Amino acid sequence: MTIRVLVNGALGRMGTEVVQVLKDNSQFNLVGTCGKGDDLSKAIQQSQADVVVDFTNANVVFENSQKILAAGARPVIGTTGLMPPQIKQLQAMAAKQKIGGIIAPNFSLGGVLMMKYATQWIKYFPNVEIIELHHDGKLEAPSGTAMRTAQTLSALRGQHAESKSERVLVEGARGATVEGIHVHSIRLPGLVAHQEIIFGGVDETLTVRHDSIHRRCFMPGVLLACEKVMSLNELVYGLEHIIE
Repeated sequence: MTIRVLVNGALGRMGTEVVQVLKDNSQFNLVGTCGKGDDLSKAIQQSQADVVVDFTNANVVFENSQKILAAGARPVIGTTGLMPPQIKQLQAMAAKQKIGGIIAPNFSLGGVLMMKYATQWIKYFPNVEIIELHHDGKLEAPSGTAMRTAQTLSALRGQHAESKSERVLVEGARGATVEGIHVHSIRLPGLVAHQEIIFGGVDETLTVRHDSIHRRCFMPGVLLACEKVMSLNELVYGLEHIIE
């Protein structure tokens, strides 16, 4: 069965990549595109899209997600900026309608595997910090991937006492704190999307790093999500839930 897909945010940097990869893949039928000022609900209805991929911005992603679900389509949300209460609200909406979907802070398979293996190491290395590096056009900080990583690792390591010996001479020098884990955000031209997770132990460190060299690296994850949501009856948060 060919999956009918509509892309919202089709003129953006990620959206243009999604449009092209869908055109090149016979498993999918690109039935429509939307951008700023377009009527998303009407476009879904007219195109009869099975799946809507959203790469827009944090200011409209919650409203867009609600419109997608209300229209009976399956959302594949790559836009970051959704807060935990909003995600829970969307999951409840999807559950009520028995519609599958996915919200993914990161569609890179390598990035997801980085987080997956980090969850195995936190038990042995509870001291951890995250450095995320993105292009200077990225609007939010920390990144959705870094937020998701910190939240996941914090929940797994449980109670952990932070060192109180440091003297912070300049506010912000230790970065932001996400559920007890320090996260450092870097924004520079020349970067795409990168993340390091550094674990510290007794006389040793363990570092895992993922580098996205081009936005094409997110496309296998997007296609996988568009395929997998067709068999889901819930809205999941994180690509790791559909990687076997």
